[in-house]
Amino acid sequence: MEKIRRPSHAGSWYTDNPQKLEQELDGWLKESGLAKSSDVRGVIAPHAGYSYSGRAAAFAFGNIDPATISRVFLLGPSHHYYTPKCALSTASVYRTPIGDLPIDMEVTEELKASGKFELMDLRIDEAEHSMEMHLPYLAKIFHGYAVKVVPILVGSLNSQTEAMYGELLAKYVDDPRNFFSVSSDFCHWGSRFNFTHYDKTHGEIYKSIEALDKKGMDIIETGDPDAFKQYLSETHNTICGRHPISVFLHMAKNCLTKINIKFLRYEQSSQCRSMRDSSVSYAAAAAAEVDC
Repeated sequence: MEKIRRPSHAGSWYTDNPQKLEQELDGWLKESGLAKSSDVRGVIAPHAGYSYSGRAAAFAFGNIDPATISRVFLLGPSHHYYTPKCALSTASVYRTPIGDLPIDMEVTEELKASGKFELMDLRIDEAEHSMEMHLPYLAKIFHGYAVKVVPILVGSLNSQTEAMYGELLAKYVDDPRNFFSVSSDFCHWGSRFNFTHYDKTHGEIYKSIEALDKKGMDIIETGDPDAFKQYLSETHNTICGRHPISVFLHMAKNCLTKINIKFLRYEQSSQCRSMRDSSVSYAAAAAAEVDC
């Protein structure tokens, strides 16, 4: 019997009208001007409401060539549920307003058998938005193709567990049929986020935020998880998907396939000019397989 995860954020974080949702996604994908590439094996994409981050996300998802992929691993941070581990979904189907995405039960069971994962019940699954905000894009891109998803909720991991999960999942990178959708927003700036770092040498506040984010993005592009950890330790940048990104960097480091990460888009929800302002940053990256 199917156990369905409902699109719990449809109608609030994005439209629940299938025709309107299709039109929005189509428009943003066309605007990105990106060509599909079979070399692209993963993306880093934002997960805010589509009115904020939908356009930026298209610069990640527009790279995907669905013809070569049969499985998508979803790595998203946990915003409401605390766990020091990674958790697997107990659903069998992830529903979206524009189509269902079946969960790969075989791989989920394989991961469960490792003893390293916990299970999240449907209530926790539906409360979390970080993976759901990737689903409509995936349903759109993979319409007409047989694809399954492997959702992994990434908890508050320490350096050792990030490395452990990266090593455990690295073998899946070496299968070219697998794809990886890593969910993260970037700097959450303002008093409501308890983060008001401002380096005046860069000019106005929003320029300082951009410089901080770009430094992190440059380090992610090097593929070095230790350097990324050091950056986070030094700057305390409020990148909410830092743990999924770190796990993915460890995966890329431990697999046989050479992966190159490149950021293609950067936006901010608004331009902060005073200490009373606030903003969230959104970045989109593609992770491509390259010849050694």
